[in-house]
Amino acid sequence: MVHSHRIREGAHARSGDDFSAVLFASLRRSDQRLRARQYLTGLLTATGRRSIRNIAALVGGDADEQGLHHFISSSTWDWRPMRAALAGHVTRTLAPQAWLVRPIFIPKAGEHSVGVDRQLVPGCGQVLNGQLAFGTWAATDGAGVPVHWRLHLPESWLTDGRRRRRAEIPESAEAETPDECAITAALAVLDQAQVPGRPVLLDTHVLGLDALVRRFAKARVPLLTRVHRNTRLLVADPAMPGYRAGALPARHIVESVRSLRRPLEAVSGPTRRTVLATAVRVRLAQPGPHPELLLIGGWHEHGKSATDLWLAVPAAAPASELVRWTRLAERVARDERQIAAHVGVRDFEGRSFRGWHRHMTLASAAHTVLALHGTNGPRSYGCRLSA
Repeated sequence: MVHSHRIREGAHARSGDDFSAVLFASLRRSDQRLRARQYLTGLLTATGRRSIRNIAALVGGDADEQGLHHFISSSTWDWRPMRAALAGHVTRTLAPQAWLVRPIFIPKAGEHSVGVDRQLVPGCGQVLNGQLAFGTWAATDGAGVPVHWRLHLPESWLTDGRRRRRAEIPESAEAETPDECAITAALAVLDQAQVPGRPVLLDTHVLGLDALVRRFAKARVPLLTRVHRNTRLLVADPAMPGYRAGALPARHIVESVRSLRRPLEAVSGPTRRTVLATAVRVRLAQPGPHPELLLIGGWHEHGKSATDLWLAVPAAAPASELVRWTRLAERVARDERQIAAHVGVRDFEGRSFRGWHRHMTLASAAHTVLALHGTNGPRSYGCRLSA
């Protein structure tokens, strides 16, 4: 038993060395690689908020607060190669079924953190003070791992020269709506050479469906997006109720065919349950030619009303497969609550645009350690690794 335990421990250490070598290969200086390992260790093992102060207090020694603050907020290293390396590692290890984009809102009391403003919180209809970002996740039935983040920058940050300079927002950053931010977050991952093409799930309600459908049709990327129950659509199937009735709310369309529901087994991690689902071919109600879409309604086994409404672009995949994809949203939401929040995705306190992205990249790496490599992660991926 002792011999077996040592073999397993050695295997975890080698796995940690391999992950570290891949993740930090773009850091040319040994002191930067050391800081990166220390920060990653702090994200994995600190208690309470994953602030720079708490991380510095935990790892001690050379990892003083000033040094780590400089490494995250003021240093010159580019987070993008590290993020690309992380996406490649996750792709090889996890073999994602889809790329899922979901919003994250980070409440803030002040106004100095980059991107903070009074903003509509997706999913709850409230306007609160904070940061709005969109994460792109590699998703399977067994795990969800964030590989990319895009911070929404309100016009108040982009048009105020002083705020923009203090936060070091790059000149290339331009104003965009939350919808555009979500779409770009999805397509940016697919532009990477080492990332395979997979369907995209937008786990957020996009207001501009016309622009969304055009963007993904042009990119030839299959899309499944949440749709609001009051979104008006045209029934495209002559055999279905509502054909030629003009634009109807999505909820009315699926409720009119509830008799056609059929049970489908839905998998979300270790949980298997039955959902009732139906699908109707529809088109957007806006003027102009539009491709056929598939509106999917999902019910809990004993539910009276549809709980989930999704639109598929194009309307080609079998409904049973699309319903299974929608269950990935549950998997990612659970992993965000249980892992990502634990390793500090909402805990960055600095003002710097680059600092926010560096923190989120390393928090994603910490999430990867726990989600894909188990509870031995902190021991195998932390300060024990040589620089």
